[in-house]
Amino acid sequence: MIKLVVSDIDGTLLPYGETKLSGEIFSLIEQLKERGIPFCPTSGRQYHSIRSLFPHIADELSYVCENGGVIYGPGTEDTAPILGSTPMERSSALALAREILNLPDSQLLITGPKYAYLCQCTQDYVVHMRDFKGFQLKIVEDVEEIPEEILKVSAYCPLGTKPAAESLGPAWSTVFHMAVAGEDWLDFTLADKGVGVLGLCRSMDIDPKDVLAFGDNWNDAAMLSVVGHPYLMAAAEQGLLEQFPTTCHRVEDVLRYFLDTNQLP
Repeated sequence: MIKLVVSDIDGTLLPYGETKLSGEIFSLIEQLKERGIPFCPTSGRQYHSIRSLFPHIADELSYVCENGGVIYGPGTEDTAPILGSTPMERSSALALAREILNLPDSQLLITGPKYAYLCQCTQDYVVHMRDFKGFQLKIVEDVEEIPEEILKVSAYCPLGTKPAAESLGPAWSTVFHMAVAGEDWLDFTLADKGVGVLGLCRSMDIDPKDVLAFGDNWNDAAMLSVVGHPYLMAAAEQGLLEQFPTTCHRVEDVLRYFLDTNQLP
């Protein structure tokens, strides 16, 4: 039985390079709601950024944000309760951030529960994060100025994540969860989407075996591993396809089939 649907955003619900979800997904979310099945976005994105993709129903949804680093319940952006959070150890997170600042062809992103922080960045990067990704930003001169708990430290790598992963991985992948999130993001968190989804399930009193989940990249693997019904996007990397052989081309197609037949394809 499906009691909860969770889905990654970029590369899963939202094709790379696009900024708006399909109109169909909102109708499907409404039909799920009528059957008593909540829908929850799960993303490496910031809370504010994810909410902006669901403008008419944003207050009705729960959100697993920052790759599981923080979970928000339904409500307005100012009143939604935090159902759980897993902040990074601050001194280690800042040390990692300084290493990212020294990498060539990379930009730094640090996110807390409320804001995302940029440091020593280009104006093009500010515009990309603010206008294309929809992030609520603050720019700081030094990472020590960040007042919030740190939930995620990321390297934006427009030329590809491999060099950054090779440079940072040996030291930092044993301290934090390191995951490729799309073609140009390398994320570090103490939590992962599996932790986030399990926390959401506890708050809703739902067995993870009754969760239908969709993802497309390595930062979705932990989430797909803990649910009873994992779907991977068919365009995912071969290593992920070997772990999660049940695939789809569009989330909407699976949800429509489920709503029509009460079965999964």
